[in-house]
Parts: sequence; structure tokens; C-alpha cells
Amino acid sequence: MGDSAPTEQPNLILIAAKILSEDPRFKVGEAEIRGNRYRVFENAPPNLNAFFAYGAGHGEKDFLIFGDEKLSFAEVWRRACRFAHALEKEFGVRKGDRVAIAMRNYPEWCVCYAAIISLGAVAVPLNAWWKEQELEYGLADSGATIVIADGKRMEFIAPLKEKRGLTLILTRDGEGADYRYEDLLAAATDDTPPPVDVHPEDDLAIVYTSGSTGQPKGVVLTHRGAVSTLMSWAFLATVLTESRGGVSPFGDDPGILLAIPLFHVTGMHSVFLFSYLIGRRVVMMHRWGAEEAARIIDREKLTNFIGVPSQSFELMFEAGEEGLPSLIDVNSGGAKRPPEHVKRLAETFKNAKPSSGYGLSETNAAGCVISFEDYQSRPDSTGRPLMPLTDIKIMKDDAEAPRGTVGEIWIRSPANFRGYHNLPEETEAALTPDGWFKTGDLGKMDEENFLYIVDRIKDLIIRGGENISCLEVESRVYEHEEVAEAAVFSVPDKVLGERVGLVVYPKPGAQIDAAQMRDFIAEGLANFKTPERIWISPAPLPRLGTAKFDKLTVKRIALQHEPAFSV
Repeated sequence: MGDSAPTEQPNLILIAAKILSEDPRFKVGEAEIRGNRYRVFENAPPNLNAFFAYGAGHGEKDFLIFGDEKLSFAEVWRRACRFAHALEKEFGVRKGDRVAIAMRNYPEWCVCYAAIISLGAVAVPLNAWWKEQELEYGLADSGATIVIADGKRMEFIAPLKEKRGLTLILTRDGEGADYRYEDLLAAATDDTPPPVDVHPEDDLAIVYTSGSTGQPKGVVLTHRGAVSTLMSWAFLATVLTESRGGVSPFGDDPGILLAIPLFHVTGMHSVFLFSYLIGRRVVMMHRWGAEEAARIIDREKLTNFIGVPSQSFELMFEAGEEGLPSLIDVNSGGAKRPPEHVKRLAETFKNAKPSSGYGLSETNAAGCVISFEDYQSRPDSTGRPLMPLTDIKIMKDDAEAPRGTVGEIWIRSPANFRGYHNLPEETEAALTPDGWFKTGDLGKMDEENFLYIVDRIKDLIIRGGENISCLEVESRVYEHEEVAEAAVFSVPDKVLGERVGLVVYPKPGAQIDAAQMRDFIAEGLANFKTPERIWISPAPLPRLGTAKFDKLTVKRIALQHEPAFSV
């Protein structure tokens, strides 16, 4: 477990204690949240709007860069305020109303998000890879009737307009909308923040994440939750800067590549919001490609990269002999990075230190962090709990497990979500009465408080950082009239971590073509959920004593044979 390995933590603990006692920004007190007492930042701003206003103070420095387009920190907030007034005037958007964003990574995504939040309304970022059926579910579940979408998403959403009573606002090119974002922005002249009183426990966003129950679950995040995460990261950055003699972990001219979706908390919080807070440039990619990513990093002299493990793995092969020298940090989120990648990353990127973290939508991305020598000596760990507000424990058989024992990971902090939207039973099952979130992940803690993730309780596949519900994919498979039995499971993959595997057993007398089966599934689900390995079983699938399919046996047998279809 690396007990004898070098560690920075004792030094960091002393520095952290000094900053906590001397820096009023990070003074820790207590507050009651939903009936429980939590450690909180006593002087934290009450809502995310204060962060937007603070970030605007970085002025006319470039913030969002997309191709030849550039928006400064101040301009993003000015446009957000103008668009907020347009939403209020034209559509009557008020505090608590839900407004959906359905688009790929564009500067407009960030402006619209800030605009919605500034009104005290609730942002509903929809997965840009979803198709019509999935988008309709998200809109129906959230109750959002105003939708801001780009052209591709508008193609899927426009047919739902009458059925769902939608008001559609189009960004970029496309058809089928009632209004255009550019027109609404041009007609608005007031760039002062809307006068709205937003409290720490007011809802901020509903973020959809796949769960083992089939349909995606809407995770309700609050202003305090997001603020707690952002300030915890700022505190950690302050500690690291102090420990390195004043050298910032973001560089003298910080810049980061946005290569992950904004509709996930990693892109939304770690890249967009945190960059806005610390004055870091964000260069947005239209579409991920490692070769293009390397060119952008080199051209823009970017200092930070964060992506799912497969992206940093692919970037290694495009780094060149100099190893993209402007990079000083190569971070990973969304899934566990294979340990063998950690050493190779350090060897490839000459000036960069690999780092990683663990967090979930339900925790506003707060959880664990690991970097520098700690990560090199413990490449299979996801780090220690994020200081100073996050607590993590391992539970087994209704009791806290001894060190080194595998159990379920529980997390408690003011960053935890309020609940699952419209799912009271699932909320009660996930959140304990005293405020612990049961992650559904299995892990263990060593004697030095490092967390190691070893498995998942939930029937989920994590493909390149994307959560995929096995049940949701199976539900789509069963819509095929020739399928009698189906089992979806994870197939190990060195690049993406996991891929989607499927075993199907046809109805008597039926013949199933694996490639045609994949095409059928792809018509109803986002591409990343569509099985990439398909086996046709010659016999009914094995079952447990409970009559459920024995997926471990199904998977073991399948992986011993060549699939009938493979991407």
C-alpha cells in the first residue's frame, strides 16, 4: 500500500493548518444543511452569482477561445446578464424556473448557463450525445419548457415542441426554433446583474447521470454545493502554491483545454467554473482528436489538461519529443486511470506532473485528489479526501470497515447533492439521515488515508468517463422482436477503461444478425451506449437462484469466445 513511499502530506497538512488559521477566505465554521451540521467555509459567498461577478474582475483578458472567437472574462458576464434580462423579459423566467441547455461545447453554453443561474433559475444541462427519446425524457422529468439548443440538438427537440409545450431558442446554425440566441442578445441592453436574492440552499442545476435503475437520474445540485467544491479546490491550490515556494500549480499564464463535455460536472465545475474563478484561459475543442489537441496545447501554450483517462493516453502519442513543454499538469477525471499510464505520462510530458481525482455528480465533483510524488508512488490510488470539508469512510456490514478492508465508499460534505429529482425512494436509499452519500463504489483506505477504488456495486459501465446503465441498454435490446434474453456488461479496454458488451439469445426459430442488432440499438440510444462487442448465445442465459441472470458467468463465458460483432 506504499507505507514506506515518500509523501508530501505531512508538509501539506502543516501548511493547510496555517492557511486555515490565517486566511479569512478559508475560515471554517459550521452550518445546518437539511437538518444536519456540516463544516463549511464561514465567509463563502452565498451563491454562484458572486463567483461570476468575481470572475468578471479578471477584466478583458481572454477567457473563452473557440477557433477564431474570443470572449473575455468581463464580456462573458456582460453577455450573461444581458441574456438573463432577455429570458426574464421575453419568457418570464423567474427564480426556481428550469431552463434546459442542449448543445455541444460552444461559448454560448457558458454564457447561457451563467445567465440562467444569475436569475436564480435552475439550469438543466442535457447530454449532447442523447437522441430524441433520451432528450424527451430529460425535458419531461426536469419540467423544463424553455430549451436553448444548437442545430443538431434542435433536430431532435423540434418534433417535441407541441407535445411538450416547448419554447425553443437556437444557437449557431440550424432550423426549427422560435427564437435565435443572437437576436435575443442583441435586443438586450442591460448588462447589470438581475436583482435576485439567491440563498445557499437554493437549487442550482439538475444534472443527469446514468444509474442502475435504467433511466438517467436528475441530480439536484445547490449553490452551496458548487461553491463548497470550488472553494475547496481554491484552498488546495493555495496550499500547493505555498508548499512550492509561491509557484502556482496553474502556471504564470494559466490556460486549459476543454476537451470534455460541459454537461458533466468535470467540464462544468473543474474546467469552466474553476477557470472563471482563478483567471485561467479555456480553449474549447469542437471535437476531440488527440493530434488536434496537441497542436492547440502547443500553439496556445496551455498549462493544464484534464480529460478522461483515454484522452490523456491518446495525447501521449501526439506529444512529440519535447512532450508539450507548456503543460505542467495532466489531470484525469471521470474514471480510474490505469496505474501503468501514470509512469508513462510522467515520462512523456517532461514538465508536467500527472494528477487525478475522484468525485461524482452527486458530490459536485468533490471527493479525492492526488498529484506529484504521491501519485507516482501510488498510481492505483485516487488520493486523499479533499481538504478541508470532505469526509470519506468505507462501510461494510453496516459498520465502518477497518483500514485495508474493501467496502462501499461513503462521502459527506456540504457539496453533496440535495436529492434525485422526482425520485424520493432513490434519494432515501442514497443519502443517510445524517448526510452521508452512498456512492455505490467499492474501495479501501490505507493507513495514510489514501483511497483505492476496486469495483462498483451498481450495474454500471464507465466507458471513457461516461456512465452507462446496463438496464437502459438492455431495455432497448428487448424492443427488438427477435430477442428472448439479453445481458449487458462491461468489457475491459486499455484505452477507454470499459466498453459495452452484449449477449443475446434469440427467440425460438429466430435468427439475429449482430451487426443489424447494433444498428437497431443505435437508432434509440446515444452512440456511446451502443454495444461494441456482441455475442449471440446458442442457449438460454444462466441464472442465479433468484432467477436473475448470472452476469458474472455470462461475461466470463463471453470473453472466452470471439464476438459475432466487434467495433
